Amino acid sequence: MVFDVQVEEERTCYIGAFSGFRGKRSSDTAGDIMGKVQGGMKCVKYLLFVFNFIFWLSGLLVLAVGLWLRFDPEIVELLTEDGAPDTFFIAVYILLGAGGLMMIVGFFGCFGAVRESQCLLASFFACLLIIFGAEIAAGVFGFLNKEQIVEEVQKFYSSSIADVPSSSNYTIADTYHRTLNCCGGSTSDVSNDMCADFPTETQDCLSAITDFLNEKLHIIGYTGIGIAGVMVIGMIFSMVLCCAIRNSREVI
Repeated sequence: MVFDVQVEEERTCYIGAFSGFRGKRSSDTAGDIMGKVQGGMKCVKYLLFVFNFIFWLSGLLVLAVGLWLRFDPEIVELLTEDGAPDTFFIAVYILLGAGGLMMIVGFFGCFGAVRESQCLLASFFACLLIIFGAEIAAGVFGFLNKEQIVEEVQKFYSSSIADVPSSSNYTIADTYHRTLNCCGGSTSDVSNDMCADFPTETQDCLSAITDFLNEKLHIIGYTGIGIAGVMVIGMIFSMVLCCAIRNSREVI
């Protein structure tokens, strides 16, 4: 009697364990299938994750470039004097905003790729599209106002040397001379006296200002072009993966 009871208990235990094992396998299999991309789409998933990590690093780089342009000693000396034009800094602030937003979007893109979340991936695509549009707008703004930025700084310098005896104006002019290694305007009579201590082959400051600002604006432009190219790739990857996740769930 005792032996029969033990056999019955062991049999019940085996049946329960087998049922639990089958249930676990069925649950695991369903979990593996539901919302999981397979084959080549899994490669796209990991590529999107790597892309988003690179995108996050790119945002960090853009932020660093923006901070460098904002706090570069040469730029600070030239463009932070009283009355100096601030158009250049508008482009720098746009760059800083884009860099910070890229870091945030890159983080959520990585999370969405790992979790295979359609909502996060769609939001990631929308954010990239918004940033892309902002980049285009900023590029058009910079291209259309490039000459204006240069002319405003040149006029600011010319006004500073128009009244040399003024201590404040002399300080501004001297700052430009030391920073850009230049002296005087091309048609200024006053600059002839100011440049007595400079070599005769010294570049005039109007030309030096043009060269200096063009170099900085080109840095901003090339950075924007690089960002735009990276974002187009990200939008393609995110849409492909999002569609693959949706199709895999529809099949089930």
